Amino acid sequence: QVQLVESGGGLVQAGNSLTLSCAASGRTFSMYVMGWFRQAPGKERQFVAAISWSGGRPYYADSVKGRFTISRDNAKNTVYLQMNSLKPEDTAVYYCATTPGFVLDSNYANEGKYRFWGQGTQLTVSS
Repeated sequence: QVQLVESGGGLVQAGNSLTLSCAASGRTFSMYVMGWFRQAPGKERQFVAAISWSGGRPYYADSVKGRFTISRDNAKNTVYLQMNSLKPEDTAVYYCATTPGFVLDSNYANEGKYRFWGQGTQLTVSS
């Protein structure tokens, strides 16, 4: 089992930046793909970003590409989501997810690929 705890959400103004963190505990963290998803009110959960165990060549949704950066620190069992130039449409509950994996590909944009999920952290971006 892997436990995930997100933190760092809050209320920010449009154009500002914020970093989310996700701390993992339990099984070996380093051989897992880590992903961020979000769910806005009344909408389905959608993929945001994913990163392989090595941290190389992250994968992003088009809606956040160039504004968000995913990174991980395997020594701290933590994955981060740096969010810049935030927009009101970024408002959502952000979820961290993980699953065993070695090679990152576009399949990891599918939430069904992930075995373990955090409880989510709310981000609200005001205009």
